[in-house]
Amino acid sequence: MFSIIQAAGWPIWPLIACSVLALALVIERFISLKTTKIAPAKLLEEVIAVTRQNVPGPDVVSQLEKNSALGEVLASGLRALNSNPRCSEEELHASMEATGRRVAHRLERYLNALATIASAAPLMGLFGTVVGMIEIFGSQPAGTTGGNPAELAHGISVALYNTAFGLIVAIPSLIFWRYFRGRVDEYLLTLELSAEHLARHLNHLRK
Repeated sequence: MFSIIQAAGWPIWPLIACSVLALALVIERFISLKTTKIAPAKLLEEVIAVTRQNVPGPDVVSQLEKNSALGEVLASGLRALNSNPRCSEEELHASMEATGRRVAHRLERYLNALATIASAAPLMGLFGTVVGMIEIFGSQPAGTTGGNPAELAHGISVALYNTAFGLIVAIPSLIFWRYFRGRVDEYLLTLELSAEHLARHLNHLRK
């Protein structure tokens, strides 16, 4: 493997750096986008059960906020009621929407970087191949009709290592980007529906 990297020349090193960065981003996103950290299954039901009689105090709300991303969104609605028990339905929605936007930004962190790697890696591989081809043909003696065909074929195959490695980096990066994009969209829908459910529940209690 190391001999292939050496043979491919210096253009392959940026691709190696991209592969390491992509792997780090994928691992980080797998850890950060766990369901228990974003939207625990029974959390909304527990919050609704706790708020059937009255709105919980600041201590309970703070604990809910630290539970997960969904807890953070729901806690913002409860905190708005604690601050102003007569707040309108629009103000309640606005409070949870503002928190939801912050959470959405956090969930989408590093996805653009992963998409950039997926898009740029094939181009970087192609650039390495072009550089390698230029070096191969530039090394041919001037005025000759052709060099050793075996050496020329070997040089071209070495130059193509960059294109192959670029695709090896780009394809998994694109797959994981699409996977994480889908998970984030699913989480955001869950957060939105849960916030709407809690808002209706709290407005019903105040009537």
